[in-house]
Amino acid sequence: MRIGTKVIHVGEEPNLKEGGYGDVVVPIHLSTTYARKKLDVPTAGYEYSRTGNVTRHALEKRLASLENARYALAFASGMAAETTLLLSLLQQGDHVVAFDDLYGGTRRLFNQVLTYFGVSFSYVDARNPQNVKDAMEKNTKLIWLETPTNPMMRLCDIEAIAKIAKEEDVLTVVDNTFMSPIFQSPMNLGADIVVHSTTKYLGGHSDVVGGAVIVSDDDIHERIKFNQNAVGAVPSPFDCYLVLRGSKTLAIRMREHERNALRIATFLEEHPSILNVHYPGLRSHPQYELARKQMTGFGGMLSIELAGDIKNARRFLEELQFFFLAESLGGVESLVEHPATMTHASIPLSEREFLGISDSLVRLSVGIEDVDDLIEDLDRALQLAF
Repeated sequence: MRIGTKVIHVGEEPNLKEGGYGDVVVPIHLSTTYARKKLDVPTAGYEYSRTGNVTRHALEKRLASLENARYALAFASGMAAETTLLLSLLQQGDHVVAFDDLYGGTRRLFNQVLTYFGVSFSYVDARNPQNVKDAMEKNTKLIWLETPTNPMMRLCDIEAIAKIAKEEDVLTVVDNTFMSPIFQSPMNLGADIVVHSTTKYLGGHSDVVGGAVIVSDDDIHERIKFNQNAVGAVPSPFDCYLVLRGSKTLAIRMREHERNALRIATFLEEHPSILNVHYPGLRSHPQYELARKQMTGFGGMLSIELAGDIKNARRFLEELQFFFLAESLGGVESLVEHPATMTHASIPLSEREFLGISDSLVRLSVGIEDVDDLIEDLDRALQLAF
């Protein structure tokens, strides 16, 4: 089954057996508990909705299929997914090597939460796999990657880094939120675990918050599944239904996101008020060839560096009409945000400057509106800002 079919059918196969209703859309199972006839035999394996829910399992089945994995575990948010994953696999004294350009919330979790539990982190420029290898220590248990990164759109070679990790018996985790399973398959490249904020492209409509951890290893799955229940940061059945519904159009949405983003990136690259455009689909991107090698598309995310300062950036952001000034990404509507004061504000100024997250950097989540309207909106706002 190809992925464009998987996003519609997996997890929602109609039950046409005797006693089934033939539902084409999986029902929203709101019951918090499940009755049983025999004391020691849960009905259909279900006991309590935190432990297992029919609608959630339909979503988990689909997510696992999309990432070519055996298992998926759904959570109440992307951060809940990351936290439960790390609490399941790490203990005091363990060490993690991470890409230095990460979502601000992930770095906040690492630096301001997990360090208090005795876990240490080393941040490296993972564009060079050798930097990852050099940063590994005897107690390194895990490598954490985003590719492309948030917000600088930098790439790392998943296959090369996963090979290094396997040689040292270290796990490789890839946050695949930006590309979605449509454009990138980390597990096919050797990653052990994939994480998603299902709030973003998988949901696709800015109306549900969720996360997922996707694995194939039996032992890792059981450890995370235990804590999914024990910690309890699970999504509601309605949230699972919304991600299931949103994911049905994932393949066609991602194609439109990419088509619009490439047009916009090309336009902005020639604009006199723009210093740099960070988009892996441009030939000017320093890792364009790697993008073509490990991705089947370039996605809908890009970052731009304005020629002015924070005053110009503020005016530009506030003058946009169709790009809503808001955090998050991956919805059908276009969004714009200012990483230095919004999504990455928790990162110290010195680290932001080192990474290139300046006051003139702006991140765009390109939606699926008419691209000519979007380009006119950007051009008008830039003219007013300068």
